[in-house]
Amino acid sequence: MSRIGKKPIAIPAGVEVTLEGNTVTVKGAKGTLSHTVAAPITVAVEGGEVVVTRPNDEKTNRSLHGLTRTLIANMVEGVSKGYAKELDVVGVGYRAAKQGKQLVLNLGYSHQVVVDEVAGISIEVPNPNKIIISGADKQAVGQFAAEVRKKRPPEPYKGKGIRYTDEVVRRKEGKAGKGA
Repeated sequence: MSRIGKKPIAIPAGVEVTLEGNTVTVKGAKGTLSHTVAAPITVAVEGGEVVVTRPNDEKTNRSLHGLTRTLIANMVEGVSKGYAKELDVVGVGYRAAKQGKQLVLNLGYSHQVVVDEVAGISIEVPNPNKIIISGADKQAVGQFAAEVRKKRPPEPYKGKGIRYTDEVVRRKEGKAGKGA
């Protein structure tokens, strides 16, 4: 049996979980998220917990069991606490700024790179070299952060570019000098 799937999900105060058919909807202070559960998996709200069960031990049911439980747990945490990704902008003259609902990046190109804010995601720029992307949906926050990072990924020689705060960039040695 799935160890992850067996664990019940505790519902914190201020979070409301509703089941409608095979759709789970979670409401909280940070917003509302919903997920349609795959056919063989069943979800039940018992007391102050969400319990995910599967009908049998077939391989697809085993994998869907843990996945469904994790997705629902992420939704519960997202609407109560939220998720955030921090990005660092590294490089001489590289900077980020927020203008209205847009993130404006100077990344060494001949033009500024403009990224529009997506619904459900908020962008903060506390200083020109740091970007904080936050929201309730873990997948959407990670996807948006990856798209911003893709505008100028860190290069291995000088380490310039946009990187996650906890990311370690493997550095390469430059050209070797001419042998004597």
